[in-house]
Amino acid sequence: MMNKTTKKKPLEYYLDLRYSITLHPDPEGGYVAEIIDLPGCITQGETLEEAMENISEARQLWIETAYGFGDEIPLPNEENE
Repeated sequence: MMNKTTKKKPLEYYLDLRYSITLHPDPEGGYVAEIIDLPGCITQGETLEEAMENISEARQLWIETAYGFGDEIPLPNEENE
C-alpha cells in the first residue's frame, strides 16, 4: 500500500529558497516589500534597506510558522526570477 503523504523536506531547505521580492514606494513615505509567492508575507520600512531587512525576517517567520503547522510552503515562482 502506498503512503499518500510525501516526506517533508527539512526546514532548512525551505529557508534556503530564494523568493522574488516586490518593492513599492509607500505614498505616505518609505517602502512596502512583499513576497507574492507567500500569501500575506508583506512588510514595510522607512528605507529600502530597512524594507529588505524586514521582508527577510517576515519570510523566515512565514516559512517557520507554516512549517510548524504542517502547511504547504509554496516553491518560488520561476517566472518571477
